[in-house]
Amino acid sequence: MLELATGHFRSQAICTAAALGIADLLKDGPKSSEELGRTTGAQPQALYRLLRALASIDVFQQDEKGDFELTPLATTLLSDSPDSVLKAALLAHAAFHWNSWSHLHHAVLTGKSAFEHVHGTELFDYLRTDHAATQVYEAWMTRLSDMQVPSLLASYEYAKFPTIVDVGGGHGALLAAILKANPGVRGVLFDLPEVLADARIVREAGVESQCSVMPGNMFERIPPGGDLYLLKTIIHDWDDDSSVRILKNCREAMTTESRLLLIESVVPEGNGPHPSKFMDLNMLVLTRGGRERTTAEYHALFKAGGFEPTRIIATPSPMSLLEALPQQPGSRTKLG
Repeated sequence: MLELATGHFRSQAICTAAALGIADLLKDGPKSSEELGRTTGAQPQALYRLLRALASIDVFQQDEKGDFELTPLATTLLSDSPDSVLKAALLAHAAFHWNSWSHLHHAVLTGKSAFEHVHGTELFDYLRTDHAATQVYEAWMTRLSDMQVPSLLASYEYAKFPTIVDVGGGHGALLAAILKANPGVRGVLFDLPEVLADARIVREAGVESQCSVMPGNMFERIPPGGDLYLLKTIIHDWDDDSSVRILKNCREAMTTESRLLLIESVVPEGNGPHPSKFMDLNMLVLTRGGRERTTAEYHALFKAGGFEPTRIIATPSPMSLLEALPQQPGSRTKLG
């Protein structure tokens, strides 16, 4: 319990090493804390103490000369590693994020956003005014999407939908990957104008001829004419009322033959570990009503939004694909 209760010692040590770029500096071989201190501007003895502590938990290791080098675990802090989670560590270390988590107690007592309690505004409004915070936040969101895309591509039959509308699709990482893998499919990337101004991923993937970029607000109107409406980690950002509003707008845009696909982390029943359970606390801390949900809670949202759930598809990642059809008069909602 003591180790669990002081877990922030370890997380802050890891995040500090990430912020200093230590892993990249050790990519070509061991270095002393003095040399690393000269490069990073850190006080050498303090840096030595940090790295010694991290070496005790296999993040870096000290050789017989006293220099520090990478371990397999430390390579995940390299900026160019295929397994890199460096950007997650940088987000966790960012003051706007860390300070919010320090007020989890407030969120639990009130049920309200710790972020808003600390910063006086909700997360997404804050990010519109703080460019540096936005860069850190979006860097990890983009990297996380890149890590998830292969399993999401392999887990669903996107090719059978002539037109896919990616609602709240951000910079277009998932949609671009789908279109690249399925040349016969057309896509619509739909998000706020300021988000789409940087939709470079669509251009870089070479799928511009397959993809329309359409600005708009999902709380007002969603583009009609799609065969598949895709929402990746959108619903978990919002409370139930807001989520139902988004789903109803999707339903209004869809034909009776269209299909809805949510990509979310579904909270399993029971006491077993699952990433969604602590991510749900992250949503409690950061958002105004956002949450990770159970199967039954998604079932209720689908019903309120005018959908009939058809199946939930597990993927090799913590994400699941929740498929639904527009509910028809007289139909009975079932979850498969």
